This record gives sequence, C-alpha cells and structure tokens, in this order.
Amino acid sequence: MAEITLLDGSIGQEVVKRSGDRATPLWSTAVMVDRPEVVGGIHADYFAAGATIATTNTYAVLRDRLQRAGLEDHFKELLNKAAAQAAAARDAHGSGRIAAALGPLIASYRPDICPPAEEAKLAYAELVKLLGPQSDLFLIETVSSLEHAKGALLGCAEADNPVWLAVSVSDEDGTVLRSGEPLAALAPLIEKFQPDAVLLNCSRPEVIGEGLNIVRGFGKPFGAFANGFTRISEGFLQDAPTVDALEQRQDLGPEPYAEFAMGWVAQGATIVGGCCEVGPEHIAELARQLRAAGHRIV
Repeated sequence: MAEITLLDGSIGQEVVKRSGDRATPLWSTAVMVDRPEVVGGIHADYFAAGATIATTNTYAVLRDRLQRAGLEDHFKELLNKAAAQAAAARDAHGSGRIAAALGPLIASYRPDICPPAEEAKLAYAELVKLLGPQSDLFLIETVSSLEHAKGALLGCAEADNPVWLAVSVSDEDGTVLRSGEPLAALAPLIEKFQPDAVLLNCSRPEVIGEGLNIVRGFGKPFGAFANGFTRISEGFLQDAPTVDALEQRQDLGPEPYAEFAMGWVAQGATIVGGCCEVGPEHIAELARQLRAAGHRIV
C-alpha cells in the first residue's frame, strides 16, 4: 500500500456556488476583496473531507488579469488574503500543507497567446517571492504548452519551496498537451528544472490514465486532478470568458470520480485530488476509497 497526498478540489466553482454572485472573468478572485471568509470555508470543508493540501485561491491573481478588471491595485492584498484564508483553515484543522497556486498568464487553455518564457519568468518570479513565505509548496497549474512550462519553471527556479508542475492535456488524447505538442516533449524541461512532482490537471478523467503512462517515465512523483466539465467550450476560449461558458458533467459524481482516481493510484500516482467541478463530496469519497484500499493519506 502507498502513502498518498490528497489534494483539495475546485475553488472557483465552489466560490460561485457559495457566494451567490454572478460569474465574472475573475469569478473566484473578486470575492476575496470583500468576502474572503467564503474561501476560508471552502478550505475548511476540504480539510474536513480528508484533503491534506489547501490550494490558495491565487490561480487568477495575476497582474495581467487584474489589470483588465481594474483590480491591479489589489494584487498584493489578494495574495495575502488568499494565503491567510488557507493558513487559517489549516491551523483550525490542526494539520496540512499550503500549496500556492500559480495559474496561466492571460488566460487558461490558450497556448496560442502564452507570453514568451523570458517574459513569463518575471511574472512568476514575483509571485514566488510574495507567496513563498506563506506557503509550503508551489503548484503551477493548467500548463498547456512547452513554452508555458518553461516560463513558469524559470520563474520558480529560485524558489525555496518544492515546485509541482501540473499540465493540462487534450480532452481527446491524453498523450498531447492542449497546444498539440507531445506530452513526452516535457522530458528535457523536467530534466533541466527538476520540479519535485509532475501532475496532470484540468482535463477529462477519461484521458488522464494514458497521460500518466508517459508522466511516470519522467522519474518524479506524479499524479493527477481532473475536471468535471463536459468539454472546454469554444465560448470559454474567447477573450475574458466566464465559467458560464462551461458545462458541468452530470455523470461524474463522487463515486465515479473516485474510481477514476483510484485507477491513477493503481498506476503509481501518489498525488491525487480534483480540479474544476470536483467538490468536497468527491474528495471525501476519494479519501474513503483510499483508506478502504489500505492506503495512508499524508
């Protein structure tokens, strides 16, 4: 039996559901200005469900995204509030680690507009400097191209905390990134930058397994946290989209999702959790199945 790190699940969609606010391009971020306790409650529920990691609500706290929404003046405030809410939930729970989420610059799933690596490096390095003292590790999320991976890893090169790289693969083919580049082509970047773990995220669970067959060859701890969308719609690939452009699956309840994740564990994954539309109930069921199979959640 294995020791398994159990990540949390969706933050953004949970914020929308609990806040009652209309979805906006910064749907999970704006709530931090006036109602940060909403996010704290989400972290608390994931810890109660069995998660051992709280992922900060900083996925979209990026200067380029905040500029478009007129919120750049709140940049450091949002980072600090997000980290504080994760820390408070961890402290109340009595254990756990904080993963500082580093999302894609400009937009998710858009490798065509990803900034050059040397430019992206500066943006990520600033986040590393500000969030490093308030977190236990960095989680680079939803990486959709080799250039995206390079820029983020460059920005994290001086990090004192462990760095986990999570890449997003095609919903039709888990062996290629969303850019169309082979997942296997990440190997030289993994060798050069030596992230502490390599994960697949924000992709359909059905394609994760074939991607993990490649990722496990990188020689790093590996795992996955999939999403619960029917697909990434064309509407969501437009400028400044909202979560309204995405449709939640109705066939991916807690038990089916946990069964997918247990399959990843059978492949050797030691880090599992959930992404968009995967909530506390899913994580609780996954924790139950992990324990029933004799695994130890760490």
